[in-house]
Amino acid sequence: MLFEEYTYFNYQFPDPQYLGAKHTHLAWIKKFIPDNIRTAIDAFAGSQSVAFLFKQMGFQTITNDFLNFNNQIGLALIENNGTTLTEKDIKLLFQPAKNKNKFQLMENTFTGVFFEKSEAEFLDNFRANIPLLNNTGKQALAYTIINRSMTRKVTMGHFGHTQALRYASDPERIKRNRSLIRPIKDIFEELLPKYNNAVFDNKQENHSYNKNILELLPTLENVDLAYFDPPYCDSHADYQSFYHLLETFTEYWQDKQFINGIKRYEPQRFSGFDKKRDVINSFERLFEFAEAIPCWLISYNNRSYPSVEDFEKIISKHRQVKIETKTYQNGRGGKGSVAGSQEILFVCTPKQKHFITSNQKEQLVNERF
Repeated sequence: MLFEEYTYFNYQFPDPQYLGAKHTHLAWIKKFIPDNIRTAIDAFAGSQSVAFLFKQMGFQTITNDFLNFNNQIGLALIENNGTTLTEKDIKLLFQPAKNKNKFQLMENTFTGVFFEKSEAEFLDNFRANIPLLNNTGKQALAYTIINRSMTRKVTMGHFGHTQALRYASDPERIKRNRSLIRPIKDIFEELLPKYNNAVFDNKQENHSYNKNILELLPTLENVDLAYFDPPYCDSHADYQSFYHLLETFTEYWQDKQFINGIKRYEPQRFSGFDKKRDVINSFERLFEFAEAIPCWLISYNNRSYPSVEDFEKIISKHRQVKIETKTYQNGRGGKGSVAGSQEILFVCTPKQKHFITSNQKEQLVNERF
């Protein structure tokens, strides 16, 4: 496994631009991953950078995010072990859609908000053609790359503001980020090889899910490690607002209202982890459902609710807890990662000595026979 692990690290995770920014902490998180892990879950996967690390480490990787645009990254780079987009696929995606009259959501909703009309029309046409790709892996790659292209097109990489078009006409802003005025099609073509080259087979049956984690966890068995990176409640928790456009493009909502200046969809999905009134009950249920998973790593922030001290008390009902900290020297956008705040990692190990990982179970069976 050691040689293969190094081999898998030849594959590079394409740079994300995501408020959670866990890709900047991967080396730090990796130090606390226990030995003898066979199966690991990234339960609130977001950009999928930690799930990609698990896959590189040779684990059977389960990944989950309740937003579908993030799940598409998981399908493209975690579950997908070999499918890439070809030149023929790209021609199909860029061709004039035969059913274009049924795909006008982006044009009607976001023209003049985030995009000029021609760019919004391009996105509708592209979206109409995605179902023509002949398998889930290709479709997931198409969603992943076009969504990433859209975050490159707007300042700050999210859609919680309405400054994109103003900045695209500001010469000083353009000097710093030429993607503001580049066609989305060109950005897509630039990103394509990076994503194709990130597809690899780690000889495991990996899965990506698009569920609320409180529904998924009770259905899983034989998981050795859970990584929990929940929204940082009262810090920067509202990912549905920051990334509403990507979810709208992916789901192509026909039953939502689009409200306020940013045209966020309404009603939002219920998370359970983004509002103070829900979050403590949700954590208590989460940890009860995770009781059979021996090892947990939990990312957090010292500006979140509940406080680090109170959260440690909740976790301590179930696990021994060690707290690791890392201070942000520079802000990365979002209230939860401002300069001077601390990224927290709760390293959680079993209280009960009889807990063993699936890998250790197999070793015991082999020794017996």
